[in-house]
Amino acid sequence: MRIVLSDTYRDMSRKAAYIVASQIILNPRSVLGFATGETPLGLYRMLISMYWAGDLDFSGITTFNLDEYYGLSEESPYSYRFYMKKNLFQHINIREDQWHIPRGTAENVEEECRRYDRAIEKAGGIDLQILGLGVDGHIGFNEPDEKFEGGTHLVELQESTLKANARFFPSPEEVPRFALSMGIKTIMKAKKILLLASGASKADVIYEALQGEVIPELPASILQLHPDVTCILDGGAASRLEKERDERFS
Repeated sequence: MRIVLSDTYRDMSRKAAYIVASQIILNPRSVLGFATGETPLGLYRMLISMYWAGDLDFSGITTFNLDEYYGLSEESPYSYRFYMKKNLFQHINIREDQWHIPRGTAENVEEECRRYDRAIEKAGGIDLQILGLGVDGHIGFNEPDEKFEGGTHLVELQESTLKANARFFPSPEEVPRFALSMGIKTIMKAKKILLLASGASKADVIYEALQGEVIPELPASILQLHPDVTCILDGGAASRLEKERDERFS
């Protein structure tokens, strides 16, 4: 695992964009796994700028998103499909049939989950998976649990996640309580993983995930077992790691 420190959120986003851009340039037919939320927004803005500068071509890539709220239509401004179109896809040269997001309105949830996993396998697996990190250690919508979930599955969101995501909705009551999420096994099968974390609120969970035990109660801890993970952290997210390092060598 490589840990890359950045002074600011912008610098974190810039470094992440260079990694994603390198993947696309070296393999123009890459399969990329995308995340949503606030953390990757800076990365997406950087990628858009690179595209408009003529430095990136997205025409050959395939993408799969980590998750989608269950019950939200594709047209909902709170869906992750809408988020990806607004914040990345409508600004670059990628066709709609090249990007994939779980269908939150699927009538048969189990079949939709199986369909999504099969689509990832048919594409050859994910070359580079981008991850954010919840304050409770979730990656995708894989919440703390008694076991690591394997494939794409329906998740009941925990109160901490509902509270954290309420700021994106008109009221806390409108946050969907369920979501479809890639499972831990699917994430871990990605050839490379890029984890981004920003802000002091992530300092404790970053420390525990990267330095603590590998336990399903802290889903991100499983990343310690992946052979190719790069973590890019801004000063706030890395503050406890740096404090422990300074105390150890003082």
